[in-house]
Amino acid sequence: MYQPIENYGIIGNMHTAALVGLNGSIDWLCLPRFDSPSVFAALLDDKKGGRFRIAPSGEGFRHQQLYWPDTNVLITQFLGPGSAGEVIDFMPMTPADPQYLDQGRPVLRLARATRGEFRFRLECFPAFNYARDSHQTTIDAHGAYFDAPDLRLALNSAAPLQNEAGGVSAEFTASGEQTFAFALRSLAPAAPIPPRIETGYALELLQQTVDYWQQWLSKSTYTGRWTDWVHRSALVLELMAYEPTGAIIAAPTTSLPEWIGGSRNWDYRCSWVRDAAFTVYGLLRVGLTDEAVRFMNWISARCREVEDDGTLQTVYGIDGRRQLPEQELDHLEGYRGSRPVRVGNAACQQLQLDIYGELIDSIYLFNKYVHPISYELWRYVRRMVDWVSTNFSRPDNGIWETRAGPSHFVYSKLMCWVALDRGIRLATKRSLPANLAQWIDRRDFLYEEIMSKGWSQERQSFVQAYGSTALDAGVLMMPMVFFMSPNDPRMLSTLDAIARAPEAGGLLSDSAVLRYNLDETEDGIAGHEGSFNMCAFWYVEALTRAGRLDADRLRKAIILFEKCLKRANHLRLFSEECGPAGEALGNFPQAFTHLGLISAAFNLNRALAGNW
Repeated sequence: MYQPIENYGIIGNMHTAALVGLNGSIDWLCLPRFDSPSVFAALLDDKKGGRFRIAPSGEGFRHQQLYWPDTNVLITQFLGPGSAGEVIDFMPMTPADPQYLDQGRPVLRLARATRGEFRFRLECFPAFNYARDSHQTTIDAHGAYFDAPDLRLALNSAAPLQNEAGGVSAEFTASGEQTFAFALRSLAPAAPIPPRIETGYALELLQQTVDYWQQWLSKSTYTGRWTDWVHRSALVLELMAYEPTGAIIAAPTTSLPEWIGGSRNWDYRCSWVRDAAFTVYGLLRVGLTDEAVRFMNWISARCREVEDDGTLQTVYGIDGRRQLPEQELDHLEGYRGSRPVRVGNAACQQLQLDIYGELIDSIYLFNKYVHPISYELWRYVRRMVDWVSTNFSRPDNGIWETRAGPSHFVYSKLMCWVALDRGIRLATKRSLPANLAQWIDRRDFLYEEIMSKGWSQERQSFVQAYGSTALDAGVLMMPMVFFMSPNDPRMLSTLDAIARAPEAGGLLSDSAVLRYNLDETEDGIAGHEGSFNMCAFWYVEALTRAGRLDADRLRKAIILFEKCLKRANHLRLFSEECGPAGEALGNFPQAFTHLGLISAAFNLNRALAGNW
């Protein structure tokens, strides 16, 4: 009964998000925030997870989805031989009546016929607190409300509802211009039930939400090839933002598996320093500086929370909290039987040295392209660079958050070099006080160390860790952070090594790129995984940069990029990974993948336009 992961679209309001399937079912929704317990989780347990479905009453209909142009308003269409209908799903962004916020932020679903008379069936079966809490259902003139110990859910309904075990249902017929409006809100326990949202008001909210997203996207300065793809990625990234704090989540879901039936299932509803830093870069690339300011505010807040010794945590809650206890929900079977289902993320306890380079690089770019950073922020940056200058030699868990114990990962060392280099550039360009002599000395030492210990004569490639011969896609970032020339013989040799098929020792299979080969790397986690979409875009960008002096590599970058785009779903949404048949795997949609797309598209377009 599980839908493929790629069958879903996403709607949101920068507080939470819902996944809507091609079959008209909301199978994932956490209220009132991204990281709140779920109220619908059929995505993780088809039988008891809970869902909210509006679909045809009957069989024989084709299903398709699209977004209202340049918005995050989702339309699911049902096409039959004698009639057709559609459901419009959205979360209002600019309410006509600001007081609606006091009545809970609604999820609005509008059902209407588009040809002939169309018979719909509604089924709403919430399952509170990851399907752990029971609830009571009450129906009145405005619809239904569901009371659980810690949350009240109100469903305003334009159709009469029937009480069923655990939920409600309805059947209704739409024709002509008739629209049925349904509003779902989360309320505090025992809060008053808000009045029903009338159809006219719902249509007004729809238009205002369409206007909001279109006006927001109009600020983008990207006008090159692949504009629709870049703009969809920007819209997805904005949905990943938590408006109250400026945090960005890695994905709105938890525990979607990296391999069906496997245990590589993680909670991505947290805010990684790494993701926030790359988001600033991605938004600056398309001219969305106001949004970059918002994310930089979140980054600045985290910088002010560094320990006395200058260390920073890897991942935080969306409200900035530091504790993210990881636990397994054994009562849920997981997507297609992929156990365990996890909430929380123990990566918050890991040492990941790469975050300092990514963070300080984003601050450097913000200072360069938006406005100069303050002296107060510089003091915290300086403390972090000082810490990196004396701690870069430590082993860590790396960007991939392995659980086999710390190692000297090349990507981590590379990003320590970036942290030192960007700290030096900031201090020099702004004449800011800094321990420049030590920073320069450590930066240059680290460069030589990476070139010596991170290079394998046997593989003729940069590798995953000092002393290893395993390849790792993370080294593709070397030319992107200006560690070395994209046409350096070692970099070109690394590209060639990665381009071999996995069975021949490489990481590339057609357009699919592994982050590393599990046959060569022990990461401390059982099971298999798919290819990483983000790594494929990194490979495209590395080829693009090498293509400045090698037209053949540029041609390869173009065709590879087009193949990578085919790994998106019907709505241009990307998961974290892909399986062997191109099926979506991992949490969905994934911010990091969409950031990789923006960067690859920007640089490839610039190369094709001759604007190196």
